[in-house]
Amino acid sequence: MTRTVWLKADDEVGDWETRKRRITAGLEAGVDWVLVDESDVERVKDLGAVNVAAFSNGDVHVMDAEADESEADATIVGKDGEGDGTVDLPSDFSGSADLSALRQNGSAPDGGYVRIFDEDYEAFAEAVATEADYTMVVSENWQIIPLENLIARVGDETHLIAGVTSAQDARTAYETLERGADGVLLDSDDVDEIRKTVEVRDEVGREQVELEYAEVTAIEQTGSADRVCIDTGNLMEHDEGMLVGSMARGLFFVHAETAESPYVASRPFRVNAGAVHAYVRTPDGGTKYLSELQSGDEVQIVDAEGHTREAIVGRAKIEKRPMFRVQAETQDGDRIETLLQNAETIKVHTRDGRTAVTDLEVGDEILVHYEDTATHFGEKIEESIIEK
Repeated sequence: MTRTVWLKADDEVGDWETRKRRITAGLEAGVDWVLVDESDVERVKDLGAVNVAAFSNGDVHVMDAEADESEADATIVGKDGEGDGTVDLPSDFSGSADLSALRQNGSAPDGGYVRIFDEDYEAFAEAVATEADYTMVVSENWQIIPLENLIARVGDETHLIAGVTSAQDARTAYETLERGADGVLLDSDDVDEIRKTVEVRDEVGREQVELEYAEVTAIEQTGSADRVCIDTGNLMEHDEGMLVGSMARGLFFVHAETAESPYVASRPFRVNAGAVHAYVRTPDGGTKYLSELQSGDEVQIVDAEGHTREAIVGRAKIEKRPMFRVQAETQDGDRIETLLQNAETIKVHTRDGRTAVTDLEVGDEILVHYEDTATHFGEKIEESIIEK
């Protein structure tokens, strides 16, 4: 599931300068969408690259590939209408103006905005969800129960967005009923809250990778090979690195070069990942050959506990270097291996913590990620493949 952060910045927030400060903070933090009034769409697009959603009265124009910059990327009904309580809900939803707008052929709005005052509005939000690509719900009194009900009833029919005022509220929305809301609509001028909400989005959307220890069964010097250093546009922490290996089913945890040494300065943006033939794990759970990596690609950063995040490749640095062949046996009895440069700066993770590959010995237990699956062009497949 792709989580999103929407930033509320319509005229309820304040004058344009107030809205502009909020929007600028959102752009710098990395929000996915900004929600404004139709009159502000062009001004928001002038501030930077971001998806812009606009409140609409239902009189929407069809957008095409040559749409004017003043047109929103998505239109939302509900403000100054039934959704926010300005207009009373009809006793029969078939007479709803908001729902009628969402049901238009070819020119329908993309989403609906509903403030949950009571059970009737909760039911109305559920009806909106059946028609809308995006359903925004802002609870006025109860925060959790209406959201739980909608998550349980709506399913994948719509991108469900919960109104929040803080990063903590966002975390709760993302984690409600374990599945959580698809997105949050943040209403805050606090720069720190905007930034923290984006951080929460990134955190809850990340994979938790299972790691285990495998016993080193062989380590030997080989000849030289073309070695790849992955230099990212992100700084890594002391317990972080990447998963690399000669076999996609078994990847070795290799630390980033965060440690200082008497001879070489630390390179906390770098993982010395092995030879060009090896795989590196990517954020989508797939793999790429090290030889394929280039500037702008994404790779997965992993810490020793299996927490993950994404990093952008700044460059892939390939040089001929002497190598070690490292072989290990997993808990399932499978043999996996990889090639790593013969240098003290390359660290793997053993039971004793960070260990230079030059100090590795047979019998040591080394941290790996093991999946008994095959891959084809980096995608997992159900197929029998022999790697040795």
